[in-house]
Amino acid sequence: MFPVLSPAGNNEPCCGAPAGPPSSPYERPGYTLCPFVKGFVQTPVGAVPRVGTTLHRRDRLGAARVRLGIGRNDYKVAPGIYAAGIPDRDAPVLVTANYKLTFDAVRRCLGETAAWLLVLDTCGINVWCAAGKGAFSTQELVRRVRSTRLAELVHHRRLILPQLGATGVAARMVKKACGFEVVWGPVRAADIPVFLSAPPESDTAMRRVTFTLPERLVLVPFELMMLRKYILPVLAGLFVLSGIGPPIFSIAAAWERGFAAAAAAAAGIFAGSIMVPALLPWIPGRAFAVKGIVAGLFLGLLLGGLLWDTPRISTLSGSGLVLLTTVLSSFLAMNFTGCTPFTSPSGVEKEMRHAIPLQAAAVLLAAGLWIGGAFA
Repeated sequence: MFPVLSPAGNNEPCCGAPAGPPSSPYERPGYTLCPFVKGFVQTPVGAVPRVGTTLHRRDRLGAARVRLGIGRNDYKVAPGIYAAGIPDRDAPVLVTANYKLTFDAVRRCLGETAAWLLVLDTCGINVWCAAGKGAFSTQELVRRVRSTRLAELVHHRRLILPQLGATGVAARMVKKACGFEVVWGPVRAADIPVFLSAPPESDTAMRRVTFTLPERLVLVPFELMMLRKYILPVLAGLFVLSGIGPPIFSIAAAWERGFAAAAAAAAGIFAGSIMVPALLPWIPGRAFAVKGIVAGLFLGLLLGGLLWDTPRISTLSGSGLVLLTTVLSSFLAMNFTGCTPFTSPSGVEKEMRHAIPLQAAAVLLAAGLWIGGAFA
């Protein structure tokens, strides 16, 4: 049944709530406009979505969720061409990844700067990792330049690429394939306004990779969340091992000794996932597995002196717990290697080949010492 229009002829139903605003001409069946799209810019290649340069609560909540490892694999925007502000045909073209954290960092830093954003399909991966995996690549850049008809959109032939994408893009091949010159921009998105307003060679600091304390600590929540699926099985195993003793198995021993073993495991997690990132420049050792050993051994001995002087925990058992803390810290610190800017894939593989067999043997030895201590 169709609503009856009011006699006033204002096209509003005579009953119910007032009509809402009309649909945007850019709406399409089956598609939703993203909240960061604030309108469209009419260009020779069609309507280009204009993005806001201010992040809102939805963006910050999404970033926090991804930092905790929730929905990380699907946090991306559609690749293509976007506009920041009202760019003209001489505005710079900034190339970035379609990982939304990266996309948000770039658009936020632009402020009032008018620019075109050429977003590559990096499968929702940041620029540095995507360049290493071959997603932020020469082929994808050339493909995206052609598919967006960028040559019809701007008069110049310059693309500003992030410095960290250099491992995946061959500038000479891009020039040959699509006629656009590659200009390497700064490492950090925050330096883009300075880069655009000054000669590219004016500040070498913007081309230097840093790994400061805040940059290290922001990675910790994700590293911890990656452990959540292993926590319960590990704790269950520790409580079972803790109950093994002269009467074959004791619930009381499993309860009392199990908490000590859980404390040792927690200390190892803290040392490898928090202490090592926080104190990275000051912990001795070049290899991350070694740094984890130093942090884990220190915390294990400290915790051992505080908690493990009980009748049920002998010196042998205490040694097993110290070893458990140390090996967990070593493994988790080594896992942090991939987050750092001063390691190479070949170096990481070499360290893992040497460290993992030793860590596995140390876990078995720690279990043997822990169980053997119950019979001592």
